[in-house]
Amino acid sequence: MGPICHFFFLVLVFLKANPAYPACNPECICSDDSFGRSLLCMDTSLTKILGNIPEDTKKLRIENSHLTELPYGSFPNNSALEFLWLNFNNITVIHPGALEHLRDLKELRLQGNMLCTVPWTAFQATPGLNILDLKHNRLDVLPKQALQYLINLTYLDLSFNELTVVSEDVFVQWPMYQRSQQHITGTEGISNVVLALHNNPWMCDCHLKGLVQFLKFIRPPVILMNSYLMCRSPLSKAGQFFYEVELTSCMKPKTSTPNSNITVQVGLNITLSCLAQASPLPNIIWTYPLKKLREFDASTSPTGEDSIQSELVIPSAHLTDSGNYTCVATNSMGSSSISIFLHVQPRQAVPSSSSYLASLEEHSYIYMSITKQTVYGIVLEWYAVTDNPSETWFTLYFGIYEAIKKEIISIGPGINTYWVNDLLPATKYEACISLQSQPPRKDQCIVFITGNDISELEKREKIIHIIVVVCALVLAVPVGMYVCTSEAHFGCLSHCLDRCPQRRNGSRCPGTVIESRDTMFNNLATGIEENLSLGEIREDQRWKNEKEGSSNISQTENQNSVYLF
Repeated sequence: MGPICHFFFLVLVFLKANPAYPACNPECICSDDSFGRSLLCMDTSLTKILGNIPEDTKKLRIENSHLTELPYGSFPNNSALEFLWLNFNNITVIHPGALEHLRDLKELRLQGNMLCTVPWTAFQATPGLNILDLKHNRLDVLPKQALQYLINLTYLDLSFNELTVVSEDVFVQWPMYQRSQQHITGTEGISNVVLALHNNPWMCDCHLKGLVQFLKFIRPPVILMNSYLMCRSPLSKAGQFFYEVELTSCMKPKTSTPNSNITVQVGLNITLSCLAQASPLPNIIWTYPLKKLREFDASTSPTGEDSIQSELVIPSAHLTDSGNYTCVATNSMGSSSISIFLHVQPRQAVPSSSSYLASLEEHSYIYMSITKQTVYGIVLEWYAVTDNPSETWFTLYFGIYEAIKKEIISIGPGINTYWVNDLLPATKYEACISLQSQPPRKDQCIVFITGNDISELEKREKIIHIIVVVCALVLAVPVGMYVCTSEAHFGCLSHCLDRCPQRRNGSRCPGTVIESRDTMFNNLATGIEENLSLGEIREDQRWKNEKEGSSNISQTENQNSVYLF
């Protein structure tokens, strides 16, 4: 019995001096090795950091699991932790206080997660950190003060992220880099510092000039893991290596124009041009008084590495197009603008043998649109330029699209809006505006259809003639109106096809048939008509009939007219 009692006594002494290991998570492996106690959790279902990690654990690996964040105080009892590997999880968020109590941490590996940003101040809690591996994440920003708390870091891997522009100050202010420069001058010894920045979509414009210059002249003990850093954009620099690219300094835009005062006769085409010099290349927009009513096509094209030209095309200039046209160039450094004054002259007076109305038509311009909507109505608004605006009367024709006889409203000088109420659902309407009692032209009319709601409009897509709704404007009212001027061109159709968003289950533009663009153009060119549920109407024929029936309209004007003063 003596030897047995002696054995049990030794066991009790051992257990008292060496408490039993806490139970290891069944999905993990606990072990002792040369590093000390380790906890390895690979390919597990863990969604958060374990709460019962032994206090004397030196190495913790949780990889290929389902961690999504590192919350505040993730390791409250693990001050002995030196190696933390959390590779290939789904971590998107790290709390600024997640690394508290880890003053002895030497190595942090977060490869293959989904981090878009890192709370760099969190590293105040880890002054002994030597290795930080952040490759294969989604980092797109590196603040200037990012590395100031990584005072003993000798390995930083930021490769395979989404970095496009980084200031050289990030590395110039890095304590390890500053010490390396002291080593070069012979005042202090230091180990090598490894930096990995490859495989990022670098945008090689003026904003990256400082970093490119910094890396060109970097020397040991700072070592680039891969010195072949490559530009991803802009297109002119794509594929070039940092060591061969030459970048200019950033510059605020400077705008100029070949002619700041232009005169043109009414009806002629005119192109306004401005040139902007800037780095990076600026965005250019044009502003002018009637932009909401008449939006012209603008194009831009680079003329050099740091210059770009923009042209604004005004087709068939009207008197109303006179005014200042401003070209505004903007980039990250600021903006600049230049104005061009356009004066549109009326043509010479028509001979005395021509009628007064023909002369009036020659020197006038009218544009009408729908500007507001109510539950069961709309507001028509027009803009007109005439020789004598204080004496000019207008005639508004409004009614159901197919009806030959329409309501006629005579409108006195100074009035440019008209409210239309009590619209019927699922009805096609037409509104036209003209000078005095002249028959309206196509470009002075708008055609729209009312509907009970959006879903019902989708069911009635084919009732809208494709020529009518080529450039449709959707009005969000319960009646559900789709509006467009009745004058449509192929260029307008192309614009609609490019800009109109598509629904998953069909076209959002009512009346547009889901087919190839070439087929649409061919159909328009050959005059193929879409079937209308309200009846097949040929646009040109309808206008011809109405023109022939204009005398009938004049005869019935007295009994159908409303006068506004």
